[in-house]
Amino acid sequence: MTALVTGVAGFIGSHLAEALVNRGEDVIGVDSFLDYYSRELKEANLALLVESPRFTLIEKPLQHMDLEVLLARVEVVYHLAAQAGVRASWGKDFSIYTDNNILATQRLLEAAVRRPPTAFVYASSSSVYGDVTELPMRESSPLNPVSPYGVSKLAVEKLCYLYSANHAVPTVGLRYFTVYGPRQRPDMAFHRLFRRARDGEEFPLFGDGLQTRDFTYVSDAVQATLAAADRGRPGSVYNIGGGARVSLLEVFREVESITGVKLRLRREPAQKGDMRDTFADTTAALTDLDYRARVGLRQGLEAEWNWLKTPVARPGL
Repeated sequence: MTALVTGVAGFIGSHLAEALVNRGEDVIGVDSFLDYYSRELKEANLALLVESPRFTLIEKPLQHMDLEVLLARVEVVYHLAAQAGVRASWGKDFSIYTDNNILATQRLLEAAVRRPPTAFVYASSSSVYGDVTELPMRESSPLNPVSPYGVSKLAVEKLCYLYSANHAVPTVGLRYFTVYGPRQRPDMAFHRLFRRARDGEEFPLFGDGLQTRDFTYVSDAVQATLAAADRGRPGSVYNIGGGARVSLLEVFREVESITGVKLRLRREPAQKGDMRDTFADTTAALTDLDYRARVGLRQGLEAEWNWLKTPVARPGL
């Protein structure tokens, strides 16, 4: 079997592609190497993959490719490519999100109408919920994103649903809840926390620190993504969470315990677009995908810290 992984040089995409290669599948990886963070880090993410004869890399934006020709070569699509970042999505840069999140997805879906894959799994986000009044968040909860990034991911969901309903493209969406682990993007909180602890620098605490998140280790996210291709119901979307609701202050204590460093926190006002709380109800994913989070927060944080301490794995950090 040959799989297409878009956003293959990214955090989750590179882990997913490795898992596919390791189970004997051929992978065509597409990435445009957007400059949201350094190319050097993305190339490091691909270091193991590029050594495999089962892996082919195409460097090009999806919007500028002949996608019908590409889809003729694959059976399964894993669409993870997107412009990331909640706080960066405000203002004039929103056009980057509409181009790389919404337009790129629509082009890929159009190609899938004429070259239908056996499965089309795509990445969504807990950001589509916004600040809900009831926790845990269920797939049926109201969707009111509080950031332009969240709006772009909700638009992706709506596009995928309508192509499933009208053209039978077998789309399955995954609402990832704060994925972390080795190769995490340098702008994400755990990565920044560990670097600041390592380097003795202040860490900005936005808000009171009592905001909570459902953190998902990257291998659990990959497990869910593979299962979605095998068993997901076309037209559906699933919450993928880590199974616990943890405050940022609790995370800080864990980081201090793991690193042996007392964090230097700098209080800052809450940021526009940051959700107050997230917590996933994963009942649907358990029922349909047999998904269970297997890696606890402490174990996952230790793995990310060990990765960050290995200079060969992350050039320039």
